[in-house]
Amino acid sequence: MTASSALLSCAGRPVGRYTYLPAAGGRPYFHPVTTLAGVPVTEERPADHLHHLGTSIAVPDVAGHNFWGGRTFVRGQGPTALDNHGIQRHLGWKLCDSDGFVEELSWVADDAELLREHRTVAVAELSDTAWALDFSFSLTNRGTDDLSIGSPATNGRPGAGYGGFFWRAPKELAAPAVFSGTGDGEEAVHGRIADWVAMTGDGWTLVFAGATDETRRDPWFVRTTQYPGVGSSLAAAERLPVPAGATVVRRVITVIADGRLDRETAAAYVRRAVTA
Repeated sequence: MTASSALLSCAGRPVGRYTYLPAAGGRPYFHPVTTLAGVPVTEERPADHLHHLGTSIAVPDVAGHNFWGGRTFVRGQGPTALDNHGIQRHLGWKLCDSDGFVEELSWVADDAELLREHRTVAVAELSDTAWALDFSFSLTNRGTDDLSIGSPATNGRPGAGYGGFFWRAPKELAAPAVFSGTGDGEEAVHGRIADWVAMTGDGWTLVFAGATDETRRDPWFVRTTQYPGVGSSLAAAERLPVPAGATVVRRVITVIADGRLDRETAAAYVRRAVTA
């Protein structure tokens, strides 16, 4: 551990570095994350989207403020460069160890706190070739005014309901395959509700699972051809209200495995990870 990062390990091997430099895109993030064999499964600041930072909680619209990075989608105008970016400030650790941490953060814009976050991350070994990253976050509106969370979709861009837990995977020569328990391909899984979604690349598989009823009700945001990324959408079609004093809680467990998993094996890992 250092003043600006934490290193997670599993089965005696380093598997993820967590960085919270204030200048690092305005939010803490995991990169690199690797399989147990050392294959990298995240990407940081890729040329196609410089604001994509490995694994993070990124939200493009919190009461009109951008906690995603890049341009803001404005209804009737399209993607627009605005001076509306917020920062997720690391306030401190409640717990920090090699197998996980508990962190407090403040979501700040224009010198005002919009949300206070309680973040919990834990690592679990699933087999000799797979481990799980358990990522939960609670967003509390501690102010006196109601606010809401939105996305480009809620601001007029169809299909762009991203915002929340987001994982940017490595871009390889071939686009990754993606599937759920019932469908195959980006069109079959993007924007749909599913207990889990898997993405497989060159020597790796990621399986994303909602670990609470509320999280499982959020549609998945999935990209494979434009870039490889998977997210759980807080505001896929409608803005998510966060009244004064209210808390939004979500939990996503990601299985990180060596090799290409089939549907049956992916489902088995999810059952084991979610019930662990």
